[in-house]
Amino acid sequence: MKRDLAPTTTVAAPAGTERPATRAAGPADADGIIGLRSEFVLSEPLDTRWSALCSTQLARRLSPGGDARAQVALAPDGSVVSCALGLIHPVLPAPAYPKGLAARVHALATRPEFRRRGLAREVLSALLDRLQADGVTLFELHASEEATPLYRDLGFTADPALMRMTRLVGAAARVGPPAGRVLLPPEEYASSVPKSTGSAFIFFTDRDNRPVQLRATYSETHPWQFPGGTMDHGERPWQTAQRECREETGLDVAGPPRLLASVFGPPGGDWPYSTTGCVFDGGRLSDAQIRSIVLDPDEHDAVRVLTLKEWEPLMPSQDFARLDAVMTARLTGTTAYFDSWGWGNS
Repeated sequence: MKRDLAPTTTVAAPAGTERPATRAAGPADADGIIGLRSEFVLSEPLDTRWSALCSTQLARRLSPGGDARAQVALAPDGSVVSCALGLIHPVLPAPAYPKGLAARVHALATRPEFRRRGLAREVLSALLDRLQADGVTLFELHASEEATPLYRDLGFTADPALMRMTRLVGAAARVGPPAGRVLLPPEEYASSVPKSTGSAFIFFTDRDNRPVQLRATYSETHPWQFPGGTMDHGERPWQTAQRECREETGLDVAGPPRLLASVFGPPGGDWPYSTTGCVFDGGRLSDAQIRSIVLDPDEHDAVRVLTLKEWEPLMPSQDFARLDAVMTARLTGTTAYFDSWGWGNS
């Protein structure tokens, strides 16, 4: 039931009140969104404990890489007076939704004094546009009778072959507020935390401690790279580093693994997840080993061996800073922690 859309004649907009501005929501808007959902969407308002739990989870899910999207309208004092909240979830792909992404409109609410100004339509339309831009092509919601005209105007249709059915496990036992810490089911908690991809690399130098790097054919932004790449399902970082190195250079690195650096990158560019990477020491290569490198032309087209000073003008500043940190770790024996790498070109 979306009670913000139900007819109301008892509350009128204050004369001369400025129309609220709308924008995409961020983690800081979670409290306001949960407040509107509790007061105007749910059949029973949330108590303080559950409101805090929902706000904390929603803030995480609205962060970069999260699976929540929302649009809000703000009063002049900055308070959230209207919102549309959508949650993205994976489904099996089909011709109508080739990326296997669906979204459910989880809440649509407007405070009574701000109704009849088109805010619900504005925030919902903007939300649907954002979700579609993220690759969502299947949209779902539960509509009340009062809200149905708006949803039909925005392209939603009813399926007479389907009915809404729900099943709550143990609902009868939860008659009071939860005692102590509330633990979410593993699947639900996993869906709420930030997502990250893992990667692993091998760092080589020649016998004179000059870094060896490969020139990528697929990235003008990050042209020079260590052998390595993204982890496959079931792999550990060292296994990934060995496999990728073998595929990209033909060299086998036996180990044992020696970690030189841990590298973190926040979401950015066209990639919605953070990245966590391990850079392992591959040792010093002889001239013959360097000449024996066989490149995969789909990924790299050149091998170069240069001093740090010679590498610097050939790389974006963040890539060179990472190279410098890894080289320092090799020379000092102290593992580097580098968390300033990203997908940009700075």
